Amino acid sequence: MTVTSNRRTEQPRHSAAARDHRRRRGRRRGRDRGRGRDRGRGIRVGLAVCLALLVLAAGGAGWLYLKLDGDISTFDSGGLSDNRPEAGSSQGENVLVIGSDTRTGGNEALGGGDKDDVGRSDTAFLLHVYADHRHALAVSIPRDTLVTIPPCKLPDGGWTKAQPDMMFNAAYSVGQTAKGNPACTQNTVEQLTGLRVDHTVVVDFKGFARLTDVVGGVKVCLPQDVYENDLDPHLTAPGKLLFHKGEQTVAGQKALDYVRIRHGIGDGSDIGRIKRQQAFVASLLKEVKSQGLTPTRLLPLAEAATKSLTVDPGLGSADKLMSFAMSLKDIDLHNTKFVTLPWRYEGSRVAIVQPDADDLWAALRADRTIDGKNAGGKRTGTPGSEASASPTPVSGEGIDVAVYNGTSVPGLAARAAAVLTADGFTVTGTATASAQDHTTTLVEYGPGLKNRARTVAAAFPGAELQPVTGSGISVVLGQSYANSDSPAATASASPAPTAVPSEVADGARSADDNPCSNLTYG
Repeated sequence: MTVTSNRRTEQPRHSAAARDHRRRRGRRRGRDRGRGRDRGRGIRVGLAVCLALLVLAAGGAGWLYLKLDGDISTFDSGGLSDNRPEAGSSQGENVLVIGSDTRTGGNEALGGGDKDDVGRSDTAFLLHVYADHRHALAVSIPRDTLVTIPPCKLPDGGWTKAQPDMMFNAAYSVGQTAKGNPACTQNTVEQLTGLRVDHTVVVDFKGFARLTDVVGGVKVCLPQDVYENDLDPHLTAPGKLLFHKGEQTVAGQKALDYVRIRHGIGDGSDIGRIKRQQAFVASLLKEVKSQGLTPTRLLPLAEAATKSLTVDPGLGSADKLMSFAMSLKDIDLHNTKFVTLPWRYEGSRVAIVQPDADDLWAALRADRTIDGKNAGGKRTGTPGSEASASPTPVSGEGIDVAVYNGTSVPGLAARAAAVLTADGFTVTGTATASAQDHTTTLVEYGPGLKNRARTVAAAFPGAELQPVTGSGISVVLGQSYANSDSPAATASASPAPTAVPSEVADGARSADDNPCSNLTYG
């Protein structure tokens, strides 16, 4: 008889069905673990990609900065005068901008001429950035202005003598080199203005053309159609039309042609061309400002410009150049003005009109705007700024001193004598020195009088002591003292101007002006 069990018949532990079940469950767990590993691997890969992009971006910026550094040329600061206006001679910063018509480095293709020709300055202006960094004034200096070119360094290391009654643009050609002499132009501007130039920037044809390309063109306006023979008057026929009358956008070669045209627009003079160049630079600033002064925007501009820039050593690296550019970002377009040095014709040349020119420089030293506003604020960290701003009072009781005027500034000795007398000194006499080209004030003293001479020198910040074989103490006033704001330099003189002279201000252009405004161009 067969006995039937009530218990379920069990399959062996290692049956095929059990093995299949375990395999299916293992594959599911494996897929889950795989998906976890994939997710972790994906996150790590994403982080790695992000880090790689950051490294590449940083490396790219670093490479670009290195590239910019390699493109920037500097001129020899050894060519700057030893007799410069004191640092802090104005509260703001002064930047000399020179447009060079040098033909080296491929510039002859844009400007014509011989690549071995002597470098000349085609245009120049002194940009005063007020201490509040919200106002700026650019003063154009006509290239035919008659000035005294001070001693300048030659390529062989020697120095020239002062050259009176020379055209201003001749300073850039001192030494007769193809690259020009920006240090000599800076020396000339400093002597002309009594202002210390903090930075000098030279832009050539190529740099100018590249800048206009990068910003996508600049809006200009012409009062009439302009043809080829307006750019080159030697042509016997008008040639093709270069510009049509009215507003238009120009870039590259066409922008260069616009600012270089002299004949056929206005009175055909260099003064008329200066007005047109001012309008162009104003429009260029407006375009740059509209695109945003950020490092991202500035880097392409810097890359375009630096290939054709020559700067002073203080701007001779990419970070210095970018830092300086960024410091200008808050200057308001309406408060950025363009004027021309007060001038009049003297034959075929340009003479400086006084006292308007000196009043203009004095207003900049005092950081006064065109409308008389005080846009100043003490510059920090500038050596000599405290001394030039407020000389220490001294007591000259019992000290005899003679005063000589070593400059061409009339009445300076008498004014200095009045102040010395007020401080207790006994002035034994005033006279004109044997030479009027002194740049630094000298305090000359005889044997045994050095301590008293030091007291005298304390009344003349920056004065140098000089022993002599004769007796007594004498002061020979230098140009640096005539340019200072000290009581002796200003005593009995007319009050310091509170604004740019009205004759200058009336012709000013703002950077936000319509490009079609004031199109007389001379």
